[in-house]
Amino acid sequence: MATPTKGLVSRRQAVGAAILSPLLPAGAQAATPAPPLVMTRDALLAGLRATLDQDGILTGDAIGKRYLTRKQDDKPLAVLRPRNAAEVSAIMKLCSTARQPVVPQGGMTGLVGGGVAHRNELVISSERMNVIDGVNTADRTMTVGAGVTLKDAQDRAATLGFMVPLDFGIRKIATIGGMVSTNAGGEEVVRYGMTRESVLGLEVVLADGTIVTSLNQLIKNNAGYDLKHLFIGTEGTLGLVTRAVLRLRRRQDGAATALVAIDKPDGVPELLRHLEEELGGALTKFEIMWADYDAFVRKYCPDLKSPLGPGHTYYLVTDAVGNDAEFERERLKKVLARAKKSGVIVNAAIAKDEAERRSFWALREEAGAKFSEMGPFFGYDVSLSLADMPAFGARIKREITAALPAAQVLILGHVGDGNMHLVVAPGTPAEEAHHKCNEIIYGAIRELHGSVSAEHGIGTEKKDYLAWSRSPEEIVLMRTLKQTLDPLGILNPGKVL
Repeated sequence: MATPTKGLVSRRQAVGAAILSPLLPAGAQAATPAPPLVMTRDALLAGLRATLDQDGILTGDAIGKRYLTRKQDDKPLAVLRPRNAAEVSAIMKLCSTARQPVVPQGGMTGLVGGGVAHRNELVISSERMNVIDGVNTADRTMTVGAGVTLKDAQDRAATLGFMVPLDFGIRKIATIGGMVSTNAGGEEVVRYGMTRESVLGLEVVLADGTIVTSLNQLIKNNAGYDLKHLFIGTEGTLGLVTRAVLRLRRRQDGAATALVAIDKPDGVPELLRHLEEELGGALTKFEIMWADYDAFVRKYCPDLKSPLGPGHTYYLVTDAVGNDAEFERERLKKVLARAKKSGVIVNAAIAKDEAERRSFWALREEAGAKFSEMGPFFGYDVSLSLADMPAFGARIKREITAALPAAQVLILGHVGDGNMHLVVAPGTPAEEAHHKCNEIIYGAIRELHGSVSAEHGIGTEKKDYLAWSRSPEEIVLMRTLKQTLDPLGILNPGKVL
């Protein structure tokens, strides 16, 4: 079947074009659904089996829970497990010929349904592209396969005196390919930025099977378009990441950690200013937990012990990292003593050793395993101005509990970069409750000119709200890029746009 150009071939597509045409630039068209298959599924699967080894394709009962979401009943047509870009290219050439939709999967740690694949779709899992190709110690770079976990990359870098300047609690599961595809953030953004800032080059396979190898290792390279940014944060809708070049930093083992209690509504941004001014570049992490989250940890996670008493408005965990742990501890202690004397904070505890540092961070990172104790819950990842956070948190809790009296609302986040996470247990399994929470939370974000997604992407969960954070012109340009790079609409269909 010929690919439609100026004219769309169905009534449904014509209606879609009529809706979008006032927004599209001259000569552009919206991404269209994939046309019907031009080869049988049996023939496609036979071609894929000939391309991959015996362990490279899973079907039927061999497709385990690892490839499915918690609530998913149907299974994809098959799970493909390529080992390199050449195999991904061969897969995509077959799928392009067959007009077969594919869904890329990494560690499946996302919160927005970006890796969900259904009955008539193929999964392309990066789990066997898990080789670290090498570390360039002179230029401080590491080249990794898309399936390498963040923890494995961190460990390899550490053996050579370097660090991967990205971190979050699910480091053992999250893969580099998934992090690149969602432009993941985490706990060190306040110092090192998002994943985008740590990616120097990429190897990507396009929808038609073309391999674009741009494994740049230069920090400065302004030779034409920086094409890697087409694929960072676009959730596999424009191309499939197979390898990445990461920028490393010199490892610093002198970390000091503090747990801080604050009662003043404006105390959080005030403390952040103090720490930035007095610690400078040593400030690496600045994480917040609202009072309800602290109460949840005390109730459901008795093994996680806090050195501070209950009932404060906010609790923060912060890290200062340099070459001398004792120096950083003493400096942090003095800064916090001044903050307490001036009334910015109520109390603080400084970790005396590495074990206590880990126990402080466990309060922030490990309680998530117990969220299900509250019953069904919804997770949110938004960003907004630091100054708006106190009022936003109070408003969300007030409006959700008014609409859903049995609801519990927990708030935490990477507050140093404006990123808040909300956990809402509505007290009822009704899907209507999810819609109400979405409207309340994203409605407030829209009014405050924030973003409905800080670091997890859009996937399927936030598609209806993308326009609440992006202009019509921006969305049209996104559609134009999608149509250009994936005219058949077979790359992660139904996600983002």
